[in-house]
Amino acid sequence: MSLLAQIDLERTADTFAVFQEAYYFFTVAIMWLLHVGFMTYEAGVSRRKNVMATAMKNILTIAVVTPTFYYLGWWVYFCMQEGFVPTTTADGNHADFAGYYCGADGGHYAVPWEGSMGPNLGDNLTGVFWAAFVLFSWTTGSIMSGAVIERIRLSGYLMLTALMGGIVWVLAAAWGWSYGGWLTLHFGFHDFAASGVVHGIAGIFALGVLFNLGPRIGRFDSDGGARAFKPHSLHLTLMGLMIIFTAFYAFYAACLAIVAGQTPGWNNIYFSPATLSAITFTITVAFAAGFAGGYTFSRGDPFWTLSGGLAGVVAVSAGADIYSPSLVMFLAFFSAGLAVWVGNLIERKGRVDDAVGAVAVHGVMGLWGVMLVGIFASGYPTGAFGVKTSILGQLVGACTLFALAFLTGYGASWILKRLNLLRIPPEVELVGTDVVEYGSDFFPEWGERDEPIVLADGTEVPSGPVIEQAYNDLVKANR
Repeated sequence: MSLLAQIDLERTADTFAVFQEAYYFFTVAIMWLLHVGFMTYEAGVSRRKNVMATAMKNILTIAVVTPTFYYLGWWVYFCMQEGFVPTTTADGNHADFAGYYCGADGGHYAVPWEGSMGPNLGDNLTGVFWAAFVLFSWTTGSIMSGAVIERIRLSGYLMLTALMGGIVWVLAAAWGWSYGGWLTLHFGFHDFAASGVVHGIAGIFALGVLFNLGPRIGRFDSDGGARAFKPHSLHLTLMGLMIIFTAFYAFYAACLAIVAGQTPGWNNIYFSPATLSAITFTITVAFAAGFAGGYTFSRGDPFWTLSGGLAGVVAVSAGADIYSPSLVMFLAFFSAGLAVWVGNLIERKGRVDDAVGAVAVHGVMGLWGVMLVGIFASGYPTGAFGVKTSILGQLVGACTLFALAFLTGYGASWILKRLNLLRIPPEVELVGTDVVEYGSDFFPEWGERDEPIVLADGTEVPSGPVIEQAYNDLVKANR
C-alpha cells in the first residue's frame, strides 16, 4: 500500500471515530430531556405539599445511580453475560469479552481504573457510549420514582434506585441486550429498544416495591373502592410527558451502533443491520396510534390519552427496527387500550397505589412488547450469530426479566421495610414531605387550602376529612 493510500485510510478512520463520538454525545445530551420530563411529570402528579420533595428525588436519582454504574454496572454489563457468574474464560462466543473486557488474559477494559474510563486521546467512544448507558440507568430509576411518590423515604428510595439503576437492569441488559448474552445466543432474544430490559424491568421492580410500600393514606376506602388524588397541576404532568416523548427519539437513536465499511452503516444493539429511518417511522407512528388508543379506550381521559402514547411506544420498542409502520399503528393502538385496562385492574382489583401507572405502561407493556416480537417477527435472525427469534425464546426472556425484576424489587424493599427505612411516618405523610424535609411550603401564595379527592363513586369532595378519617383508622389498626 502506498503512503498516500495509508494516510487516506487513517484520515477516514479518524473521521469515522469523531463522527461516532459526536453522534453518541448528542444522543446523550438530548436524552437528558427524559429526566427533565420525568421530574416535571411527577411534580405535576404530586399534591402541592409534596412537589419539591418529588422533584428532588428525581435529581438525586442521578446522584446515586451514576457512581453505582461507573464503579460496578459497566463491569456487570460486559462480564456477566452468561448469568450471575462473571465471564472469566474465553470461548467461541465470549473470547473478546473474557479476554479484553473482563480481566481474563490480562484485559481490564470494563473496570473503572482502566485507561479508557477517563481522558484518553486514543479512545473516542468509551465515554460517550458509557454515558448513553448511564442515561438508560437513570430512566429505570425515574420510572420507579413516579410509582412510589408521596410516601417513600428518600433514603430507602435512593438505595432501591441505586440497586435497580446500577445493577439489576444492567444484568438484564447483559443477558438480553448484548450479542454475547445467554438469551441472545441461545434463544435469539430480540429487544431492540429495550421494551423489556429497561421499561419492563423498571415497571416490574416497582411493582415489587409497591407491594411492600402500600398505598397512600386515604387512597382506598373500607368498601374496596379506589379514590383518586387529583394532580396539583395536570398541565405540568402532560407537559412532562411531551418532553419525555421528545427525548424518546434520542433514546431510540442511542440503541443503534455505527459500523464503518458496512451497508447501511447502522446496526442494532445486537449488531444486526438497521437504519435510523426505520426507527423514525416506528416511533412517530407509535406515538400517534398510542394517543388515539389511549383517548379511545379511556373515553377521553387526558392523563391516559398521553400515557397511551407512551404505552404504545413501549410496546413496539422491542421490534422497532423491523416492524412495518402499519403493524406499528395496529400494535400501538391496541396496546394503549390494554395499558388503560391493566392500569385500572391493578388499581381497582389489586388495590395497588401506582401513582403514575408505571406498572401498566412500563412493566406490563414492556414485557408485552417482548412477546409481540415472538408473535409478529418469529424467525428473524438476531445478533452476530444469526440466531432466529421465536415465541419460546421471547417467552423465556420475558419470564426471566419478570423474575429478576420482581424478586429483587420485592426482596430489597422487604428488607428496607423491616429496617423501617422504606416508608415515611403517617404523620409526615399527612403534613407533606416538603415542610418536613425542606422546612418550607413552596406555594405560600396559595395560602392554606384543602385539595380535592375523588371518591370511588366519582364524587369530588375536600380531601381533609377523608384523609383524617383514614389516618385515624390506620392508627387504631396499628395499636
